[in-house]
Amino acid sequence: MPSGDQTGEYEVHTESNVMAAMRDGVRLAADVYRPAKGGVPVDGAFPVLLQRTPYSKTRADLVAEALSFTSHGYVTVLQDCRARYESEGAFTKYTREGEDGYDTMAWLAQQPWHEGKIGTYGLSYSAHTQAAAACLAPPNLGCMWLDSGGFANAFQTACRNGGAFELRQLTWAYKEAVESRQANADPRVKAALDAQDIFAWFGRLPWKKGHSPLQWTPDYEDYLLDIWERETFDDYWRQIGLCAEAHYGQFSDVPQVHMSAWYDPYSKTATDNYVALSGTKQGPVSLLMGPWTHGGRSVTHAGGVELGPSATIDGATGADFNHLRLRFFDRWLKGKASEWADGPPVKLFVMGGGSGRKNAEGRLEHGGAWRSESDWPLARAAATPFYLHAGGSLSTQQPGNGHPPTKYLFDPERPVPTVGGNISSGQPVMAPGGFDQRESKEFFGSNPPYLPLASRPDVLVFQTEPLAEGAEVTGPVSVQLWISSSAVDTDFTAKLVDVYPPSGDYPEGYTLNLTDGILRVKFRESWEQPELMEPGEVYLLTIDLLPVSNRFMKGHRIRLDISSSNFPRFDVNGNTGENPGTSPVRLTALNSVYHDGSRPSHALLPVVAQE
Repeated sequence: MPSGDQTGEYEVHTESNVMAAMRDGVRLAADVYRPAKGGVPVDGAFPVLLQRTPYSKTRADLVAEALSFTSHGYVTVLQDCRARYESEGAFTKYTREGEDGYDTMAWLAQQPWHEGKIGTYGLSYSAHTQAAAACLAPPNLGCMWLDSGGFANAFQTACRNGGAFELRQLTWAYKEAVESRQANADPRVKAALDAQDIFAWFGRLPWKKGHSPLQWTPDYEDYLLDIWERETFDDYWRQIGLCAEAHYGQFSDVPQVHMSAWYDPYSKTATDNYVALSGTKQGPVSLLMGPWTHGGRSVTHAGGVELGPSATIDGATGADFNHLRLRFFDRWLKGKASEWADGPPVKLFVMGGGSGRKNAEGRLEHGGAWRSESDWPLARAAATPFYLHAGGSLSTQQPGNGHPPTKYLFDPERPVPTVGGNISSGQPVMAPGGFDQRESKEFFGSNPPYLPLASRPDVLVFQTEPLAEGAEVTGPVSVQLWISSSAVDTDFTAKLVDVYPPSGDYPEGYTLNLTDGILRVKFRESWEQPELMEPGEVYLLTIDLLPVSNRFMKGHRIRLDISSSNFPRFDVNGNTGENPGTSPVRLTALNSVYHDGSRPSHALLPVVAQE
């Protein structure tokens, strides 16, 4: 089928539903876009671009990309993942993508129009498929652009996080079940799934097999309940497709870009992959970190904050996303000169520095700017402890002795609501991005009168005095807490916040979430062997927050919020030691945070000196 929708020198000819057999005989469907003249495919071989997706190879944005790439002299192949849309097989998530990607590239190598090397690309799951295949080092893989995905370790971020389960997996499974092959083939299944109130189901956790909103699509229900139940780091989590870091040794040594954003759940995946692979591969390996939410590279806002006109990928590079990737593919698949061969390997957006006003869309003008770097983490960033003090202050001065801990009751029946953050696939239950940290009807679990989260008795707030001069924090963030609890297990959460002073547009100021983390205390020593607490005993915890880059302006405060829940982003610990994915039992816990000279709880912030 010819198409005139292209910007390069070629027309495009499309062949739909070309079937490729995998090693187990299952056939996966692909649409093949070939350069054409006069409606006829051009003879000869071309470099190949491959995207493998569970979200339909006929989706309009994917087709538009394929038409553009092909018009510039590539054969572009879009393939439905196993059991999705036109492809055969039973549904799996993540764990068959390595073999299927390898086998697909082997099939491509047999085609007469295949020139010899393949470039892979795609967002989210399509980035996971790339990393999974790269763990098997396909011989004809030439380069990769991984956009917001490619699990470094799914147990550590994006599926689980600090031992807690990321409940966006529930919304993902439900939404994909609605679009599943089973639902499309049976109107009764489709009607049953469409009738579900996902908000109501989030009020009835944990879900039970055969009695969940996924009960009409057993493959999806089985996947979800199985992954929720797997709370220890075992061989399941080390598999190709879930844990690239376990396979870095054989990971493809090809040019590659790892791209993500500060409000994306895969920010740590991108930075961890970059650190490990840039240190062991010739690549070259590049890192690109924007200020967006998941996939939001073409908009200038993230949730309730405006980052400025330069915040998009176009603003970072001076080229739209398709042409930016074309430069990369042209360099490594066609040998054309390009800036990808030179220049610093890291490009990041430092948030902050905006006017602080409310724009016409009602968003905070937080602002920011792009910067190139030679390394990540930044060698010049000084790991600076900010200590928690009695009374709620936060400073670089160590606390004195004799201060009692700060205590609060954590009731798992009344968890702290999630207000933004590093979330994808969570809609409509969760909203990603930066927001003023106060409850509202927009955020699931909020209740009137919609007060600031800081007003809750189970949220401990520690903040600096107004800053006498600006301070940039760029890099990985961690929090060390000395804690005790009346329970045998509980969670502790930490959230880094940029506190704006009161202004005409924001009379109460604006408390902007930047990054956060969580730790299920029974995993404090080991992800493989959980260990319950002795009630009343004091323990040292380390909570890893996702990486960030933000400039706190003069007059702002640096704030750290400590609590024990962040729902519905994470499942809620019942404080019993049992997995909340399988046990509905919940008990209230009395939790304590210590902040004295012998137990100096603190946030460790990578502070970058201002030039």
